[in-house]
Amino acid sequence: MPFLEAIRLALQVIWSQKMKSGFSLIGVFIGVTFLIAVVSIVAGMNSYMTEKFAGTFFGMNTFHLRRFPEFMDVPPETWRAWRRRPRITTDDAAAVAAGIRVPVITADQSSARATLQYQGKVARDVEVTGAGEKYFEIKNYTIEQGRTFTAQEARAGLPVVVLGHELADRLFEGQDPIGKEVKIQAIPYRVIGVVETQGNLFGISLDKFAVAPAASPVKRFVNPPGIVDLVLIKARSLPEMQLAMEQAEAIMRSRRGLRPSEDNNFVLETSEGILDTWGKINRILLAALPGLVSISLVVGGIVIMNIMLMAVAERTREIGIRKALGARRRDILRQFLVEAATLAVVGAMIGIATGIVLAEVLAATTPLPASVAPWSILVGVLLGAGVGIAAGMYPANRAARLDPVEAMRHE
Repeated sequence: MPFLEAIRLALQVIWSQKMKSGFSLIGVFIGVTFLIAVVSIVAGMNSYMTEKFAGTFFGMNTFHLRRFPEFMDVPPETWRAWRRRPRITTDDAAAVAAGIRVPVITADQSSARATLQYQGKVARDVEVTGAGEKYFEIKNYTIEQGRTFTAQEARAGLPVVVLGHELADRLFEGQDPIGKEVKIQAIPYRVIGVVETQGNLFGISLDKFAVAPAASPVKRFVNPPGIVDLVLIKARSLPEMQLAMEQAEAIMRSRRGLRPSEDNNFVLETSEGILDTWGKINRILLAALPGLVSISLVVGGIVIMNIMLMAVAERTREIGIRKALGARRRDILRQFLVEAATLAVVGAMIGIATGIVLAEVLAATTPLPASVAPWSILVGVLLGAGVGIAAGMYPANRAARLDPVEAMRHE
């Protein structure tokens, strides 16, 4: 029997026995749905972390000089030890900026949550940052309206501010914000720029912020005098960034008077460190995925085997007649194998479609991103076919071994 003819007959059987076929493909359907949905979310997270987090949050070829890591799950005793470290100072920032011998740009940064007001409109819990003038270049911010503050404005500590896109929309509602005054902690600041929308990170808006010169009145509440949260250092390339990190580490160890045997009491943090942490989580998810999918596929295979055994019993007389008319053993074997494989592949295809829809729904309604990986679709189809063939092998062999005379006598 030609292969395509076997598939056509298998589809006819599936269509004529819809309920039975539906129960048969549930296991494969669930397994493949889970595979596509989880792989899509993991692939989306990989892309998201690489492009959005590394590119937007940190900036390319950029590292941060901090008191301790910002994103790290550590035991309480480690956290308490970190809290005892000395703070990063403006003198540290100046020494690092002056001492690094490769071309870099630097900016210190200190942030706090504050309330902004404009003519009765109030925006609460806004991230207000005091920073150097190179901050926007390091963060790769594109200015949609107006401009950033200049080096002269930064040195003079003028009360000027650049707003995030969402914050500007909330306070000004379609008006041109440039030149208008907003109050930050009851102190007026002149709006000089609006940053192009940045989107969100895990559902957290990246557009609800305000940036003013570090020497402006924001210094009164973002940090104690002479203290900064971190120093941002950006190099032109990855090799130069690594060299700059070595030089920054040497400068800070010298300033802190650390002996060669003593650990750093500061941290130089890059996006690579965060991506390494995510990579470990990613590997755990992908390592657990085969086991979880296999459970559903094994259950699906057992159901398909039972259904095919029932089909052999119900069609014993048909098998005997076909053998009497000249069908060979391999024809009967092929027919039942193709039927089992087709049943499983149909379940896999429905599972693939459902998994894609589920991933898209999650991406649209939750902070979780999703990006369907083409290889996962291929794996889903191959898994379906493999489960069908494995589950159909015993029933197909049983059907192929039937004696035609005894089969035709079967009622």
